[in-house]
Amino acid sequence: MATLTHQESATAEQLVVTDGARKTFITIIVAGVVVLILGILAAVLGWGAAGHGETAGHLGASAGHGVGASVHHEGSPVWLKRVLVSLWHSNVFFLGVSTIGTVFMAINYVAYAGWSVMVKRIAEALSAWIIPGAVIMLGIFLIGRHDIFHWTHDGIMDKGNPNYDAIIAGKSGFLNLPFYLIRTVVYLAIWAYFSYKLRQLSLAEDQLGGTVWFHKSINASALFLVLYAVTSSMSAWDWVMSVDTHWYSTMFGWYVFASWWVSGIAAIALTAIFLKQAGYLKALTSNHLHDLGKLMFGFSIFWTYVWFAQFMLIWYANLPEEAVYYNQRLGGFEGHYTGLFFFNIIINFVFPFLGLMTRDAKRQMIIMKIVCIAILAGHWSDFYLMFMPATLKGESGFLIEIGIAAIFLGAFLILFTRRLASASLVPVHHPFLDESIHHTT
Repeated sequence: MATLTHQESATAEQLVVTDGARKTFITIIVAGVVVLILGILAAVLGWGAAGHGETAGHLGASAGHGVGASVHHEGSPVWLKRVLVSLWHSNVFFLGVSTIGTVFMAINYVAYAGWSVMVKRIAEALSAWIIPGAVIMLGIFLIGRHDIFHWTHDGIMDKGNPNYDAIIAGKSGFLNLPFYLIRTVVYLAIWAYFSYKLRQLSLAEDQLGGTVWFHKSINASALFLVLYAVTSSMSAWDWVMSVDTHWYSTMFGWYVFASWWVSGIAAIALTAIFLKQAGYLKALTSNHLHDLGKLMFGFSIFWTYVWFAQFMLIWYANLPEEAVYYNQRLGGFEGHYTGLFFFNIIINFVFPFLGLMTRDAKRQMIIMKIVCIAILAGHWSDFYLMFMPATLKGESGFLIEIGIAAIFLGAFLILFTRRLASASLVPVHHPFLDESIHHTT
């Protein structure tokens, strides 16, 4: 009887990706390639780069970053280093957001939440980037690790070697090539497996009905959340914090997760709005948008809390090995990152806080759309600030970085919409579908 009730209250909706949409995605990729080429030309020809080299050298000597700063740019030319770092930067961002789709689903399963069923298929589709992102990540690390991670340089952990660094050598038990690769593969395998598992259980539920798939999904979700709690923090240490090899923060895992999480919620909300405006998700109402808006509002504040707590503790203690992180981003390299540092707070906290403060704002598609786009762009720039000062010093820019981000975005949208179109947008046999349809806030 439950199956009949669900089918009467909501029917399957199949997304059709139009040729126009595909052309738009390809256009984004082509535009990214053009911007990337312009950025490489600008870097090679030195357009607007006067003084950056001297700035980087000066801060490397004065900011207490040790050997990591003094051997800047060994190996690859600046433009190639920027390409490699930007590939890593954008891939870490998209891979994290992609996995959040599975995390969102898992949390709602274990919480027995019904409201989110209408956007469940969007969350499932987000994970389409995990496998391609994993391949790209391993490829970039094997090819460009010396340009991204200072601890991978030859001789840096060998006493008596001119490149020897005692602090980095002290971390050799954790930061060594075999163990690093094993950890990375384990993280990615866990995320990919549970994303696949929950997707398959969801599709089986659609085809066969019954509640057995729902209960299996809860069990899988509970295990995944325990594993994700560990692997997300460790991946933040490995993929992001180890770029600043001398620096460490006990809050960094939470900080990176908060950035991924609020970006993932924004991606789900933005997709839901676009689908609704295209005539899909007929049962999606302003009540669902309101809940997504509350999540974005609340976790923008949570991200800011972690950001401020990390900053405040480091500022108060004023230990050189910790303070160097903020010295580089606040006034370092002749203020190269200072404007972006403050912009980061405005776009990731002030704008979402003010934009989503009222109840009505969370129920208006246009406001939600603007805030979602701002959050996604803002947290991409947040990751930019995590990576660039430690790797490129004062010689980072935006053309190469934005070009690569656009290529990633276009490719992500192709895979994401393909997965969205491969099953009904409405999980018609989900036991909580009626609750989601009649959800009010």
